Amino acid sequence: MQLGSEPVTVAPARTPSIRFGGDRVAGFDGCNLKFTAKSLVFADGNPDADLMLVGEAPGRDEDIEGLPFVGRSGQLLDRMLAAIGRDRTSAYIANVIPWRPPGNRTPTPLETEICRPFIERQIELARPKVLVCLGGPSAKTLLNTTEGILRLRGNWRVHVTASGVAIPAMPTLHPAYLLRNPAHKKLAWRDFLEVKAKLREFA
Repeated sequence: MQLGSEPVTVAPARTPSIRFGGDRVAGFDGCNLKFTAKSLVFADGNPDADLMLVGEAPGRDEDIEGLPFVGRSGQLLDRMLAAIGRDRTSAYIANVIPWRPPGNRTPTPLETEICRPFIERQIELARPKVLVCLGGPSAKTLLNTTEGILRLRGNWRVHVTASGVAIPAMPTLHPAYLLRNPAHKKLAWRDFLEVKAKLREFA
């Protein structure tokens, strides 16, 4: 379906502790969003995959099911992954914020900063070869930038983990945005082709 830099530090052997990261987040009471959400939405897919995608926060459907990207935007994301020969068994999917903000409002800067260490740790443990930032909030948080997503998208950036591992990162448009602006699907398609090509470099 048509929608329209290499690491500088060698990462150590993978650790199974990522499987238990959700329990650690579930035990954290320092974010007010935990107490208004129905579910902790930690991650989906394969934590051993070489591709990781990070969105902003769960929506209504995700809050109900406890998994990221399961609503209409998730269905579109699945099609985008399929277009580059991937699915949820060959990608790892998470959000910057693991709890749904009330009424799907935008997370506050404080909520984002409170939750940021969790997604940073997830990325650190998963050690993907390529990171995709889905939407402006994800890109701004993980790439430490104030640029808008329409300027960021399509250009390779680098996410540096706490241990100094540099991961190539592609900012692109969030599937929810693409549902509202279908003419921009061609831009996301170009970005995903870049991701596919980058992954080939590591094959």
